Amino acid sequence: MKSKLIFFTFFCSVLHNLQAQDLQYNNYRIACSADGNAQPDLEHKGKYNYADPDDWGATPAALAFLAKMDLQDKLVHFSYNNFMPSPAHTTVRNYMKEGVDGSIERWDFNKKIFFDVGTDKKKAVKHLAKEIEKSTPENPLFFVNMGPSEFLYQSVEKVMHGKKKESLQSVYIISHSYYNDNHLRRPEHHTIDQVLELSENRLHFERIKDQNMKNNPNLGLSSNHDWSVWDWLKNHDDPDIAWIWICMKKHNEKRADISDAGMIYYLLTGDADGNPKKIEAFLGDKI
Repeated sequence: MKSKLIFFTFFCSVLHNLQAQDLQYNNYRIACSADGNAQPDLEHKGKYNYADPDDWGATPAALAFLAKMDLQDKLVHFSYNNFMPSPAHTTVRNYMKEGVDGSIERWDFNKKIFFDVGTDKKKAVKHLAKEIEKSTPENPLFFVNMGPSEFLYQSVEKVMHGKKKESLQSVYIISHSYYNDNHLRRPEHHTIDQVLELSENRLHFERIKDQNMKNNPNLGLSSNHDWSVWDWLKNHDDPDIAWIWICMKKHNEKRADISDAGMIYYLLTGDADGNPKKIEAFLGDKI
């Protein structure tokens, strides 16, 4: 009996993954949650007490992709600095806020749906939970996991404690990173598998190929220290598009990395093999 139960649980998980792949994005609602925290988390016992700075460039790039497709009104939630417990930025520069505020100003996003988790943690978790609860088969939500899974876990937990848990069946999660999916800042934090388990396998989940292909600058959206493949971005005639390159250059390890934006590119195009040349063609002359 136990082996049958394990098989049934595995089958349900696989079925949800297949269903996620079958449903193509078609101007549905989008939610994103990114890390990018620069403020040190001094209580963390791991190797790094800050988050991956790739989101300092990837977030403006991802928002530019949405603006290029005129989908500003489809973005219903964007939280950032979500490396829980997300200490507020009080002693270091808040690069994520700069990128978000600059994107809102340039491409006319609704500033009310953006949340700095470091200063608005409870409000951000509640807001995502409310957006999840709006989800139906006719009005699904596509969630792009650009940071660790704990933030999503806390939002799903709120939904499961409410009266609209069936809304989770119309939520589709996209990831590309085993690191984000499984990273625990604290022993009590949760992985993406635990998020799916919490939802009683209602959530759909798809992990596309890793957008970091550092050994080949012409594959993926992370060319490591080779900036030459992004010269077109640096010299772009549209100053708003060229601004993405400025955000990328803030990376404290000097890496040309907007890998998390590859998930938004995949969502909009169905192409998990993005690269700098494809992004150049996608963005075109202007937004």
